[in-house]
Amino acid sequence: MRWMLIMQVEPEAAARAAEELDLAEVVQVMGAYNEELQKAGVFLSAEGLSDASEGFRVDFSSQPPVVTDGPYAEAREIFTGFWILEVASREEAEHWARKCPLGPGTSLEVRRVQELSDFITEGEDDAVSEWASKAQEWRAANA
Repeated sequence: MRWMLIMQVEPEAAARAAEELDLAEVVQVMGAYNEELQKAGVFLSAEGLSDASEGFRVDFSSQPPVVTDGPYAEAREIFTGFWILEVASREEAEHWARKCPLGPGTSLEVRRVQELSDFITEGEDDAVSEWASKAQEWRAANA
């Protein structure tokens, strides 16, 4: 099973971290965590995200969809990065999430990444089967 650990930071915590934390120390601590994930054989990927002011949101509540530039005034927490782990169970995903070296004002949302098998069932619609097969081919081609 693949699980995504989505890092969320409250804006106040992000501002405090920018003022108080040494970037080299943060990189070293996160690097050690990533290395531990690699050695355990559960690490698939990890990425940091740029500041929300560089992003945008697409709202599909109307046609055409509305694009709003970031940052977002209504956001209580900002997604700042993620890890994708491959582990055997929810409990193992929780184990690794608890070990992440994050501080106050920061949290991880942990969600299972859906597999193609989640969409394939006996007696399914042919269109679902066709697109699930294509997705499997795309993944194999890009692996």
